[in-house]
Amino acid sequence: MINLLAMNDGQIRFSIILVYLGLLLGLGFFASRLFRGTKNDYLLASHSIGPFLLLMSMFGTTMTAFALVGSSGEAFKKGIGVYGMLASSSGIIHSLCFFLVGVKIYRFGRKHGYSTQIQFFRDRLESDLIGLVLFPILVGLIIPYLLIGVMAGGSVIAVLTEGAFPNLGISENGSIPSQYGSLLICGVVLIYVFFGGMRGTAWANAFQTTVFMGLGVVTFVMLANRLGEGQTLLESLKNVTSKVPPSKLTRAGMSQTLFLSYMCIPLSVAMFPHLFQHWLTAKNSASFKVPVICHPIFIMIVWVPCVLLGVWGTTLDLPDIRPNDVLPYMVNMEIGAFMGGLLSAGILAAIMSSLDSQFLCIGSIFTNDIVLHYLDESKISEKRQVWIARLFIILIVGITYVLSLQGYRSVFTMAVWCFSGFAGLFPVVFAALYWKRLTAAGALSGTLAMVGSWLYLFQQSGYGANTEFTLSPFGSEYPIMPVVAIILCSTMAMLVTSFITPPPSQKTLDKFFRA
Repeated sequence: MINLLAMNDGQIRFSIILVYLGLLLGLGFFASRLFRGTKNDYLLASHSIGPFLLLMSMFGTTMTAFALVGSSGEAFKKGIGVYGMLASSSGIIHSLCFFLVGVKIYRFGRKHGYSTQIQFFRDRLESDLIGLVLFPILVGLIIPYLLIGVMAGGSVIAVLTEGAFPNLGISENGSIPSQYGSLLICGVVLIYVFFGGMRGTAWANAFQTTVFMGLGVVTFVMLANRLGEGQTLLESLKNVTSKVPPSKLTRAGMSQTLFLSYMCIPLSVAMFPHLFQHWLTAKNSASFKVPVICHPIFIMIVWVPCVLLGVWGTTLDLPDIRPNDVLPYMVNMEIGAFMGGLLSAGILAAIMSSLDSQFLCIGSIFTNDIVLHYLDESKISEKRQVWIARLFIILIVGITYVLSLQGYRSVFTMAVWCFSGFAGLFPVVFAALYWKRLTAAGALSGTLAMVGSWLYLFQQSGYGANTEFTLSPFGSEYPIMPVVAIILCSTMAMLVTSFITPPPSQKTLDKFFRA
């Protein structure tokens, strides 16, 4: 038995983290016992996911390290207006995307047997080239998304295990170095995705969503009471808020144009490959009702506490820390070792609930859209198809981990750039579903325009190093986020090219637009 009394605070927190990770591995093992051995079951859970599990897995997938670690760090820097920049619009826009894009994609997927969005685009646009173009783009945009979680996970473990192993000499402060923490997170996620597939991922996401939402509320209440020192929670909230610098309690310092331009970023969910895959797992179209209605409420429940915690962090005598470390430092400083360990498990739950879906979707895209598309599927057994997906997932996990060692980047900034790229593809997917005149050349033109504008602007920002990078087409007083320019470039290129090229065949129009 583990003797908690003989352990220091860092060791206690690390032990609790290990127990939590062990539970996840156990869940993955249980899911693997139900695995039917087919590609469809591994990648889409045999279309068996009902409303509640769909809601929890979708929400867990979208609530990444960006929401917990990134938003709290950004609120620490810029104040309470961070909530309005993204969370307030995300709740509505995400649900609209689920309704307008997700339901249609699900119906087409069940009708025509799609497993990925690339299959849909190839069929809808009568173009093999669109698949070859989209594959590296989607993988290229997913990897920064993966980096967000891997880097944040490593940072959380490093901060919360401070002083755990002072005699090992692995770090100056006796903590688990962030690179080792990142490796641990990658390993655990890889194992339960490897064996459990989409069913294991959906269950793990549901479990982790419950964990981080429940423990998130506990974290919020405990920190409010510790920082506010009131007789009641309401009194504590008033006390701690009164200590916050006034500049952090308003968005007056943010430009209105900048604030409004952030509303374009949530459009990214319409092209997330991992969300496409979750949509296709639904039991039926009615399963979308619960996610559409409840998703905005869940976003508020998570984002409001995270932003407030980041703002409250300005009242503490924190060291000169990086934004990614604000939340774990607050837990480390203000909450006891045992509860701190539980709360750190909640933070890791939010991080890992998105990593698993992202890793799995990449394996799915590679298997279906590259290997099986260009080789004779009949000569590759179902078992071998599953192993191809697994091996590609291992490769991507390895690449992501190596990239995470290349230097610090703000989780919030990297997420915004990643989302901006996906948002730039929103015009293409929306047009594919609702505009009969969209042509393959138009979709290709819009996609390449997104890539070109995104790469140029990302390079101009110092590859994400400049966290304050904006555009000022209307003067310095009216800055806007780069995502606006990216969407405009994509839309204009798509529209112009579609109008000057021959329309789709009547066969395709009947297939996708006939009532």
